[in-house]
Amino acid sequence: AFSHSRVRRIRLFACHSVLVSEPRLAMGGNDHELSEPLLAMEPLLPLHATIDIEEEEALARERHYSILDRSSDTAENDTAAAQNESFLKSFFRSKGPPQVIFLCMLLALSLGSTVGVLPAIMTDRYARINHGYTGADCSSFSRDEKPASCLLGSADAQNMSAAASFVSNGLTFVTSSLMGSISDQRGRRGIMLLGIFLSLLAPTCLVLMQLIEKMSPNYYYVCNASTGLVNWVAIALSALSDVMPKRWRAPSFGLLLAGFSLGFAFSPLLALIFSHLGVSIFSLSLLVGGFLFAAFLLPETLPPAIAQEAIRARSRDPEDETALRCLMRHIVRPLKELSILNRNRLFRLLSALAFFSGMSSSADQSLLIYYLEERLEFNDADIALLFMIFGLAGIFVQGVILKPLNDRIGEKLVVVTAFVFGAVHNCLYGLATTKSVIFIGVAIGTLTGLSFPTISAIKSNNVCEHEQGRIQGALYSLSSLASALGPASLRFVYHLTKD
Repeated sequence: AFSHSRVRRIRLFACHSVLVSEPRLAMGGNDHELSEPLLAMEPLLPLHATIDIEEEEALARERHYSILDRSSDTAENDTAAAQNESFLKSFFRSKGPPQVIFLCMLLALSLGSTVGVLPAIMTDRYARINHGYTGADCSSFSRDEKPASCLLGSADAQNMSAAASFVSNGLTFVTSSLMGSISDQRGRRGIMLLGIFLSLLAPTCLVLMQLIEKMSPNYYYVCNASTGLVNWVAIALSALSDVMPKRWRAPSFGLLLAGFSLGFAFSPLLALIFSHLGVSIFSLSLLVGGFLFAAFLLPETLPPAIAQEAIRARSRDPEDETALRCLMRHIVRPLKELSILNRNRLFRLLSALAFFSGMSSSADQSLLIYYLEERLEFNDADIALLFMIFGLAGIFVQGVILKPLNDRIGEKLVVVTAFVFGAVHNCLYGLATTKSVIFIGVAIGTLTGLSFPTISAIKSNNVCEHEQGRIQGALYSLSSLASALGPASLRFVYHLTKD
């Protein structure tokens, strides 16, 4: 600042010198053009006075720029706050997304309420049917005291869970992209209703199984596997894409997962209040309520113009096509719909990320509870606390962290960060010898959930509006393939290394 003021002072003295000694040069060469006001400019000041004046001006400039910087920072913060506020207002005032979030929360509460009791119910039933067990409930024994029949029943339940997961995800791999493509043409609402109806079947079997002593648990797993025919979560993501602009799709998908987390956070607590049968009935009641809610209150989000565009883009059937060729075309259509994943290098890379992360996450979902009950003696209270930590941390990550982190570092680094935390939390699962380490691992693992909405948003933003259902379905198809292989492969590794 002082150097700048010194240069300005030298220029001021030079200006005074020119005006006084060479008026012709300063004013174009005519003495009479020199006006009195110009000649009456400020007189020359002593050097020390000039320095004082310039130093005061420099300090004033510094104060001015400092105020401007603070004002700029405040303006940026206000802009960010306004964007967040406008996003939330736009989301909750829109037609469709709030209903989808509420429906997801309701279904997560229903499905999550039975997660903690399902292993105990299935273990006891398989021990009695397959191994002739006639004693007290298997869940009443500690790990070291469990009869051999209960241990064998637990192994049967885990194998059936892995098999059902394999079948369910295999069906999703074949049908998800096709269902997404159909929803692009026929609408989201009907496909979501079908998916929710299929989700009703397994809880119904769970209730009946506890009322009918001789009923095989295999019915439950068959109905559970059938849910893979329609993946309503992929359709829900497409419904959000129909309404929300591109810049808000990642946080919108995050709110969808936050709704799931909210449901899973408190649902296992029901096992501490009700019996296993009471929890199962409550779960079924919530699903019935969710189906009725979707039937009467869920609006259609697909605009008719987009649906017509999708129909025109995909209706290239020849008029003279034979019945055999028509049949073959419909058979290969699911695989054809998957070809969108191979559209460019970005899609291939994102597909690889979704595949490998799906293998790990599906194994966690299918086998973690069995592992914790068998190795660390988790009971209903521990499982309830586990899911509360998972749910509350998930709400914070998806609802609070995702959007500002995405705005700050970009989508690429968000995905990298998510996978780093995913590696850490799975290592903690393997090395844990106490329950507290598992709880820490679950809290860290919620940051892995940043990858799913971000990858979904990247793909959604890089396809046409009439391909939203197709891309989300194709992404879920690939994830389902990974989910089918994940539990089975890690179960195989466990058998090889458990001794």
